[in-house]
Amino acid sequence: MHSLQEKLAGTRRILSSLLEGRDPSRIVVAWTGGKDSTVVLDLWREMLGDTPPLAVNLDTGHKFPEIIAFRDRLAAQWGIDLRIVRPLPEDVPAAIAANKMDCCGALKVKPLLRAIRELGIEVLVTGLRADENPSRTALSHLEDRQGYLQANPILDWTEMDVWAHTTMRGLPYCELYDRGYRSLGCVPCTTLAVPGLSERAGRDQEKEARMAELHALGYF
Repeated sequence: MHSLQEKLAGTRRILSSLLEGRDPSRIVVAWTGGKDSTVVLDLWREMLGDTPPLAVNLDTGHKFPEIIAFRDRLAAQWGIDLRIVRPLPEDVPAAIAANKMDCCGALKVKPLLRAIRELGIEVLVTGLRADENPSRTALSHLEDRQGYLQANPILDWTEMDVWAHTTMRGLPYCELYDRGYRSLGCVPCTTLAVPGLSERAGRDQEKEARMAELHALGYF
């Protein structure tokens, strides 16, 4: 079992390796506004120094207003080059969350892949953690995807690691966590955490059971 300091050192090594022979403008952080990707965004920001980090945010149109407000406030405070990506009107399903896979495909996967293509992204940096979902235990820190590299620099961190680092660094986070949420998604598919259950027990369990399928389609 590695300590948080050892994991942090490993994360920094991964992030540093991404800059070897690459243009930082071709590396983007998949920033959801959640605790995990905010930690990654802060570490990437530290790695770049005076260069504003590029971040992409998937705005499905069904996010909590608190997470949107937090995103906009922190982007301005940190000087993030934020690209907000939305689904095309013709892709939006008539009934939101009726079919979870179709809904996520239309509101998340298609906009993400379109943004990667249009921005000429070479590396997508995520806040994925292996302990969030069984399907993520098979992931690696660096994954070759269709036309780009996906980096998962905090893959071996735990929920406790994220909160410990957030506290030590004094990082801001969305107020919804203080209200009892542990994992934040779209409003129709997110509920308050139930004491004693897993971190993502408040997320739609049909979708959670099919995360590997979403990943195969192109979602991070």
